[in-house]
Amino acid sequence: MKTIDTAVLAGYNAGIEKDRLRSGIGLLEFERTKEILLEKLPKPPAVVYDIGGAYGEYAWWLASLGYEVHLFDLSETNIRMSGELAAEYPGARLAAAEVCDARSIPRRDGSADAVLLMGPLYSITEYDERILAIRESGRLLKRGGLLFSAALTPYSVLVSRLAVYRAEDIPKRRELDDPAVMGIIERALSDGCYINPEKKIANGIGSSHLHTAKALREELAAGGFSTKAVHGIMGGAWLAPNLNERLNDPETRVTLLKTVRLLDGHEEIIGLSGHLLAVSAKAIS
Repeated sequence: MKTIDTAVLAGYNAGIEKDRLRSGIGLLEFERTKEILLEKLPKPPAVVYDIGGAYGEYAWWLASLGYEVHLFDLSETNIRMSGELAAEYPGARLAAAEVCDARSIPRRDGSADAVLLMGPLYSITEYDERILAIRESGRLLKRGGLLFSAALTPYSVLVSRLAVYRAEDIPKRRELDDPAVMGIIERALSDGCYINPEKKIANGIGSSHLHTAKALREELAAGGFSTKAVHGIMGGAWLAPNLNERLNDPETRVTLLKTVRLLDGHEEIIGLSGHLLAVSAKAIS
């Protein structure tokens, strides 16, 4: 198996995931994803494998609801940090928290009711290796089990910078004037390859792969899955000004999440979301 970009793994081992889902865009992603999981997951105590689950925000939340959750991540730092969340969920526990690769999970065939594959499909840059990760999820799932796959969209790289172009006091306001940045964006839009070796776009975490909804469906099909839905989990709400402030206010938070749900059913605009979440079932052979 080919390794992921060393810069990506170095970023995770430096602890960049810590608290990512607790403010701004990350919080929006977390809240909407939880809604979808609650709607689609089988009831507890179903077995859930959280593969590439970072330090376990989703894993611990699901464990607190009564699920048997096994957390897997390639980053030793993430797995070590996962223990820090125990204090926030008294009475809950993870069935496991292990360092391993999404393409080779040490569990038996058909042992999970659901698999979360929330990070590997954008961290693994090679197509064949992503298919290996998807097929591994299929191996682990019971008959009728569900796969929840997250992806990043290529459009968000441009849209986020377009929204603040030449605005005052915004760090990204002039990035579109840089030919190197435009080159990165053009490549991402053409084939999904996000190549950022000189960290021209913000600080980045290295090379990644970005999916349109169509490309995500196709890769999941190639890996043996039939996709029931692809959700744009941030809609256009992630572009709202002063997002942290809006999400911390109960009234405006409700409004923003409502707009996400409204756009979620419109396939033609789903790519506006920075993140996608596919819900798929193992194809019957």
